This record gives sequence, structure tokens and C-alpha cells, in this order.
Amino acid sequence: MRVPQSGMALNINQHEEGIHFSVAILPRASKNEISGVMNGALKIRLTSPPVEGAANKACIKFLAKRLGVSASRIDIVGGLTSKNKIIRVEGMDESAFLQKILPDKPS
Repeated sequence: MRVPQSGMALNINQHEEGIHFSVAILPRASKNEISGVMNGALKIRLTSPPVEGAANKACIKFLAKRLGVSASRIDIVGGLTSKNKIIRVEGMDESAFLQKILPDKPS
């Protein structure tokens, strides 16, 4: 599914176990936040540095809180050592994901 936001599109793939989507992590930010969509990926700013998995852990924790799910339902399935990652959220469909991740998007 492609969802427009600020002229860009977020790529979300539905799978039997849930959804997969791309993220672009920007570490060492002043606060944890979603800052838009870039090249089909959700752009997430995190305060954690990209060392020893700190940014990966912060990403999962941030998404779990934002989506209202347990962190155990979120996995990084691609790009563990990269700023560009593929995230899987188990037991969630595209509609529920979009309502929680992009709550300020125009209807």
C-alpha cells in the first residue's frame, strides 16, 4: 500500500504474520520522533547513538510505544547495521498501522 504524506509515499507490505515497512533512522537527534517519509521509508529520529545496537533497541521501543503493542511483536528483519531498515510488526494490518503511526495525516 502506498500512502501519501507531504507529497511522498510510505511503502507497506501486508504479510500473513503482519506488516513489513521500511524505516530510515537518523540517530543522535534531540528527541525521538517521526519526521516524515523519505524514499518510501518512514523517517525516524532517535536520540540513541548508532553503536552496539542502541539505536535498534530504541527504534523497537519507540515503535512499540507509538503503535501500542508489545516490543516482542516488532522485529528488525533487514538492515540491522544500516540506517535503512525493514521492520515487521506482527498481528497488525495496514489500516491500524497507519492510524497509529501517522495520526496527523489528512483524511
